[in-house]
Amino acid sequence: MPIVRPAASVALEAIELRVLQLPLVSPFTTSFGTETVREVIVVRARTTDGDGWGEIVTQHAPLYSSEYTHSAWDVAQRFLIPALLSRGRVAPEEVAGILAPFVGHRMAKAGIELAVLDAALRADGRSLGDYLGAVRDRIPSGVSVGIQRDPAALVETVGGYLDEGYVRIKIKIKPGRDVDDTAAVREAFGAIPLQVDANSAYTLADADTLAALDRFDLLLIEQPLQEDDIVDHATLAARLRTPVCLDESIVSAKAATDALALRAASVINIKAGRVGGYLEAVRVHDLCRDAGVPVWCGGMLETGIGRAANAALAALPGFTLTGDVSASDRFYRRDIVTEPIVLEDGHVRVPTGPGIGVEIDADALDEVTVDRVEVRR
Repeated sequence: MPIVRPAASVALEAIELRVLQLPLVSPFTTSFGTETVREVIVVRARTTDGDGWGEIVTQHAPLYSSEYTHSAWDVAQRFLIPALLSRGRVAPEEVAGILAPFVGHRMAKAGIELAVLDAALRADGRSLGDYLGAVRDRIPSGVSVGIQRDPAALVETVGGYLDEGYVRIKIKIKPGRDVDDTAAVREAFGAIPLQVDANSAYTLADADTLAALDRFDLLLIEQPLQEDDIVDHATLAARLRTPVCLDESIVSAKAATDALALRAASVINIKAGRVGGYLEAVRVHDLCRDAGVPVWCGGMLETGIGRAANAALAALPGFTLTGDVSASDRFYRRDIVTEPIVLEDGHVRVPTGPGIGVEIDADALDEVTVDRVEVRR
């Protein structure tokens, strides 16, 4: 499903980067560590027609991905931004090609592309949802629950999110915190839509443990093995009844094509930052839809900028599984946008305003900014 009407080009004057540190409402623990503060980079594209905003979803340390805050901060200033500014006028569809000579750094590229895209769509009075091909005005909202102190604490936490109205639960797992945690949630809440996320914590030697999860009737098990273990994922998928979903392994439409060809996954989690941008995310969506493979929209603890953009992406027709586009207050007491994403009857609304459809709360943004730089033409 190619973009029906491309966005107009914009005349770039400067690009501003800010490192933010936002305190989380509660610690978020996965197989690779615990976060209490979300460090993220916000991008502001300054053009002759107005500003646009994007978000680079790297973390402080290279744990989920090889990318991290200071690598993105450096490569954006040193290579990516100068390459764009040297072009003068740039259309959003041209950004990926301009940045392609610089290998990797997909999250940095995605955040910059989104800022340019937001500026162009705002100038055109067009929403990101309309541009990407959204077919819904609201989407069901799931919640990702970090590893808790023990199974009882997990049950209590999950119960709170169910009471808030979230329609699907995802729990993080790791060796030693898998079968018992999953069993506790199933026993407490019955046949709720439930899935687990391993964040690459296992190897094929753990296949029996992962097979023990089959009895819990899970929607899927997400990224059980290392991101480059595509062949091992295919071997594991053949042993499990639970559908295997790939996350970290899917860094592009090409990677998704290869994974599906090898039968390494029957579900794909699409994260725009991980694949290099929202336009590449649409390509992954399109190939999965054409192959009859369900997809859903993952999250990276985004601010309201990325959260709004993810809602637009998740409104595309191929997103048939509930994703992780939760309300802003799931992670932050105060978001950096004036109208944070809220949960309404288990759903979140897809912004319909120009661009990403949200406005920046300048005071909130300044309050959590710890570093700032502007690169000009």
